Amino acid sequence: MLNINKTVENAKADVVLEGRLDTVTAPDLEKELKEILSDLKELTLDFGKLDYISSAGLRVLLSAQKVMTKQGEMKITNVNETIMEIFEVTGFSDILTIE
Repeated sequence: MLNINKTVENAKADVVLEGRLDTVTAPDLEKELKEILSDLKELTLDFGKLDYISSAGLRVLLSAQKVMTKQGEMKITNVNETIMEIFEVTGFSDILTIE
């Protein structure tokens, strides 16, 4: 299960994820992001309460990163050790801005 809490103000969005970002829940995040991405200059994804990310979740992040590279910036905050390790092993730590 994945809870998605988003706050959009002006051209800035904060998206807090809680739970698991996997094959079942990745389409939910993709849908939520598609609704807001076109108007954004800044996207922050808060992973503080995210327990797990699968390749399907990584694909959604990569898609969002491609869009945001053209129109602004995207950053990921509060990444735990487990997810950071996944980012490092997959090379995503070189692609994403992680704070």
